[in-house]
Amino acid sequence: MKANKYSGRFIVFEGLDGSGQSTQVKLLAEFLEKRGYKVLKTKEPTKDSKFGKKIRKILDKEKRISPKKLQKLFSKDRAWHLKKIIIPALKERKIVISDRYFFSSFSYGITDGVGLKELITLNKKFLLPDLVFFLDVSPEMCIQRIERRGEEKTLFEEKEILKKVYENYKKVLKEFEKTTKIFIINGERSIEEVFSEIKKIVQKQL
Repeated sequence: MKANKYSGRFIVFEGLDGSGQSTQVKLLAEFLEKRGYKVLKTKEPTKDSKFGKKIRKILDKEKRISPKKLQKLFSKDRAWHLKKIIIPALKERKIVISDRYFFSSFSYGITDGVGLKELITLNKKFLLPDLVFFLDVSPEMCIQRIERRGEEKTLFEEKEILKKVYENYKKVLKEFEKTTKIFIINGERSIEEVFSEIKKIVQKQL
């Protein structure tokens, strides 16, 4: 994996389903835009690549596929995402804020029995983010938030699975702590308190 050598900055938000990363992506994008930065918000899996569309069907339980094949789909979707969306924006000096990146698929992939080394090899040509925010929220609280939204649970939103993913996230983040700046944020506080901490870190890092 390679460091970002482009003129823009690449920020990633990670966390369990229900941890609030989508909300924080939106708040940070609005904050930066008001200060004159060009910002691109994006998300994985993508909605536009053929691979991202296949992944969504699998996560929504419309199709079944082996864990290794699912991870290969994530890798192909990520390659498309980088080539078509992230890297062009970075070249234009934009701040790219992604709701999930390879940290997510690694953490969920390990839960499904795919080895971390295998996953790193599968994604070895990809770009490392400049900043990673992991919103630390317990699996129990995430399930409560998902249920309050009134949405049908996707493949990875069952409580026991989320507990395993939570532990795997910690392993994955530790693996990358020497190669990228990772900030673990207590996401169980109010939206405003969480964003206040993120905002201060981003202001220092930009």
